[in-house]
Amino acid sequence: MVEELSEFSAGQFETVSQLIASSVSLQMALAVLVIGLIIIVTVYRKFSSWIQTQKFSYTRPHISRFARTAMLAFFAIGLVSSVNAYIQAFELFDEQDITLTDELSPSQTFAKILNTINILVIGYTISHLIPIALNKREKTILEREDFESWKELKGFKDDDGDLFHKIFKWVPPKMLPEDLTKEEFEKNLQTKEGLNFLENYRTSKNVALGSYEKLVTDPFEEWKKAVRKKYEKYFDDCISGNNQMGRKLVPGTKPQEIYPIDIWREVKRQREYEPIIPASKPSGHAKLQKERVPKSAKQILPIGIFVATVIGVVAWWGVDLFILATATGGMALGVGLALKETLENYFAYILIRKDKIFAEGDRVQLESGYNGLVHRITPRVTYVRHGLNESLAIIPTRQLVSAEIINFTKEIKLVPAIVYVGVSYLNDPKQVSAILVKVGKRALIEVKDSAGHHIARQVRCPYLDENKPSCGCDKDIHVDVSSQPTVRFNKFNDSALDFLVLVYVRDYGSQFKMKSDMRVIMYEEFKKYDIRVPWPIRTVYQGDEKREAQEIAEREDKRKQVVDEFGIGDVASAEED
Repeated sequence: MVEELSEFSAGQFETVSQLIASSVSLQMALAVLVIGLIIIVTVYRKFSSWIQTQKFSYTRPHISRFARTAMLAFFAIGLVSSVNAYIQAFELFDEQDITLTDELSPSQTFAKILNTINILVIGYTISHLIPIALNKREKTILEREDFESWKELKGFKDDDGDLFHKIFKWVPPKMLPEDLTKEEFEKNLQTKEGLNFLENYRTSKNVALGSYEKLVTDPFEEWKKAVRKKYEKYFDDCISGNNQMGRKLVPGTKPQEIYPIDIWREVKRQREYEPIIPASKPSGHAKLQKERVPKSAKQILPIGIFVATVIGVVAWWGVDLFILATATGGMALGVGLALKETLENYFAYILIRKDKIFAEGDRVQLESGYNGLVHRITPRVTYVRHGLNESLAIIPTRQLVSAEIINFTKEIKLVPAIVYVGVSYLNDPKQVSAILVKVGKRALIEVKDSAGHHIARQVRCPYLDENKPSCGCDKDIHVDVSSQPTVRFNKFNDSALDFLVLVYVRDYGSQFKMKSDMRVIMYEEFKKYDIRVPWPIRTVYQGDEKREAQEIAEREDKRKQVVDEFGIGDVASAEED
């Protein structure tokens, strides 16, 4: 078997060499082919650099990538085919002098060599065009999701005018809604302000009123046009210097400074659709952001398609694949053992992407106890950034597949923020409970993030009581949170009555701000009602207890008023959690 392979290889290549040496015209044709390919590659690089400086590459990035990839193949195939036609037309072979094989003449064999080059070029091109098409399909799906988010929010902050109501018209319900009298409902129907109130109104069961009627034939297409106009304005503001920074950015520079529209959409998605300020980031930030955009497992597809093309070409030339596999098996085994860890990391990367174990931005806890945000996943290592930005953990990706990982983000839109507090034995537990309920209800309304959105998840957004649209704190809740704030009387401690107050927040990181702000509110309310937090010591009373009891009794009426107004939650009937 080895002898057959050796004879095939030697005879084949020696005969081809003799064939090329036999004709000066043939040698010139091959020289033209080689020089032409070099010129095509050089021109392609220049063309590729030029097209990346054009607005078209930013507004239509997928078409731009498709055109750049297809152009190289088009000219390469054209050149190879032209050389093949020239050789066949002028009959540069002497069929009588040289015979390559029993089956093929010299001209046929050489044509087969040139066709092989074309097939490899076509295979390489297709292997890169298919991922571009799949990526475009994925971006289209994400764009549809952005549209649905836009509908939920009734527009984004950077919309031109009231875009939502240019596309959709609110239609009042025909039935009388809950929580509104007939007189109130009909009165609101008569005015623009009243209609706006009803549109943003939600019942006590978190049900919105009315429905929306399309004002255009295809709302999705109209929205896409508006988004594209917003991006074009962003692009023009970047290159013109008409921005807050006063910087003129140059398209096509390296490192990249301007977001292409697909990366621009991804950044807005990560920032909860906040407007992007042109030129607000340092040079190279756009390229860095592009690199950090999550990659899918389909990036292995080009390699698979091209390898399949090569195997097909080898089989076409009559090489026994079994013999080839046997000859290369030992080398593949050696390479596999040498690259064992690298391959494990790579396939672990594919599994993480495919099974969506975690993604960039998720908060995870490793087996070691390290807690942080997934910064970047690569086929070799994964970066996890500490929650307080104090360190960056670098872990081989293969270790994360077999390790126990706690994901605080995946499928969880509800995280408890719990504050523990101890109060004096001289305070009435029911009164303390009522005051803690008040603390929790204040936190639901008052605690917001930097964008003005409520941190707490709740059945009804407090903004709706002010006739303002929901900020999203009452969206996508799949569990019952109607009982929050939750107050529990935990135990009788050595020197204090131990309580906890709990509210649910939207993600793991939000709990820290919520806890801090609740403690501030708690301090204010405890001071107002003289709820005392004892020192962590045992107190021996020698007549002072009567005085303290008198002092506390002075505000008994106020505390009873709080109980009447806010209730005591479920502290009196609470079961063991």
